[in-house]
Amino acid sequence: MKYNPKINEAIANLPGFHNIHPLTPPQYAQGALEVIYETDRMLADVTGMDNFTFAPFAGAHGELVGLWIIKKYHQLREDYKRTKIIVPDSAHGTNPASAAVAGFDVIEVKSNPDGTVNIDSLKSVLSDEIAGIMLTNPNTLGIFEPDILTMSKLIHDIGGLLYYDGANLNPLLGVAKPGMMGFDIIHLNVHKTFSTPHGGGGPGAGPVGVVSHLKDYLPGPVVIKEDEEYRFLEPKHSIGKVGQFFGNFSVVVKTNAYLKTLGNKIKNLGKLAVLNTNYLKESLKDDYLLAVDKICMHEVVFDGLIDKSSGVKTLDIAKRLLDYGVHPPTIYFPLIVKEAMMIEPVETESKETLDHFIEIMKVIAKEARENPEIVKSAPHRTVVRRLDEVLAVRKPILKYSDLE
Repeated sequence: MKYNPKINEAIANLPGFHNIHPLTPPQYAQGALEVIYETDRMLADVTGMDNFTFAPFAGAHGELVGLWIIKKYHQLREDYKRTKIIVPDSAHGTNPASAAVAGFDVIEVKSNPDGTVNIDSLKSVLSDEIAGIMLTNPNTLGIFEPDILTMSKLIHDIGGLLYYDGANLNPLLGVAKPGMMGFDIIHLNVHKTFSTPHGGGGPGAGPVGVVSHLKDYLPGPVVIKEDEEYRFLEPKHSIGKVGQFFGNFSVVVKTNAYLKTLGNKIKNLGKLAVLNTNYLKESLKDDYLLAVDKICMHEVVFDGLIDKSSGVKTLDIAKRLLDYGVHPPTIYFPLIVKEAMMIEPVETESKETLDHFIEIMKVIAKEARENPEIVKSAPHRTVVRRLDEVLAVRKPILKYSDLE
C-alpha cells in the first residue's frame, strides 16, 4: 500500500531539488518548475482531468480544497442557495468532515447491500440546494459503482458538481479514468497510489485535479509553460493560497520519478491490484465471512470469521496478527459492516507475500476454532500486551516523560 522505491528518495535528494529555496526566482528554478508541470500533465492523463494543483499537503487537505472550489464556483454564479453536499453512508470519514469544515450541510444517502449508492435514495435528496456529491469509485467495499454514469447525469442535471475521492484509484489505473465517469474534481493520495512515503506526520501531498471549466479556481500559483519557459500563474478566480509556498515539492518529485519509472507499464497497475485482491478473497472466504461476495476491485472486506461461535472478534484477529509479525489491516471500517476487516494488497505485493499472509490468516482462523482464548488474549509476543484502547483515547500518553 505504501511502496517506496529507494530511487525516489535518491532523486528527491539531488542537490538541485533538496537544496532549492522556495523563494528562488522562477528563471533560476526552471528544473523544479518543469517537474511540477510534467507531473501535472502525467496526472491529468491518468485521471482524465485537465489541470492539477500541488498545494494541498494531504488527501484530507485536498478534499477541503476541492470543496472550496465547489463553493466558489457556485458563489461566482450567484447561486448562494447551494449549501448541501451529498455523501454516501459508506464514504470515508474525512468526506463528511471536510464538507462540514468547508461550511456545507452534509446530506447522507443510503447504500445498497454491496455498498453501492442506492439510486432511489440519491434521487430523493436532489434539489437546487445541492452543491455537489463526494464519491469514491470503487467504493469502500471494493465494489465498482455500476450506476456511476447515471449518478453523474443526475447531479449535473441539477447543477451540482462531482467530487472524486482518489483514495481508491489504484484498481482504475490503466483501465478507466474518473474524468470519463463525469467527475469534475479529484484529489489523489500520492503517498498511496504513486509510492511517496506518508506516515508519522508526513510529509504528504494531496494534489487536486479539475476539469477545464474549473481550472481558474485552483489555488495559486500554478505552473504553466510559455515559449519553452516555465512560470507561475495566479488563476483568475483562485480560491487563494491554501498553504505556504507550493506544497511539499519533494513529494511531487517522487511522484514524478515513479510515474516515469512505470512509463507505459502503468496500464498494468489496476489489473494487478484487482488480481491480488481477488486472490486473497478466494483464498480466505472459507474461513472469513465476505461482506459482499462479488468480484472486488482494490480491497476486500470481511465481516469477521464465518464461525462466530468462539466469540473471537475482528479486533482479536488484528491483535493476533501482531504475534506473527504482520501489521493488521484496517478494521471496523466501513461502518456499514459490523466486524469489518478491510484488506487492500494493491499491485505491488508479490504472490509470496500474499501466500504468507493467507497462511497466517488461516492459522488464526484455526486457533479461533480450537483455542479461542489464545486469540482473544493476543498479542503475546509484542513489547506490550493488549492496551486499554478506550483509556488511550481519553487519556493519551504523548510524551516519554509521562510514563514516569
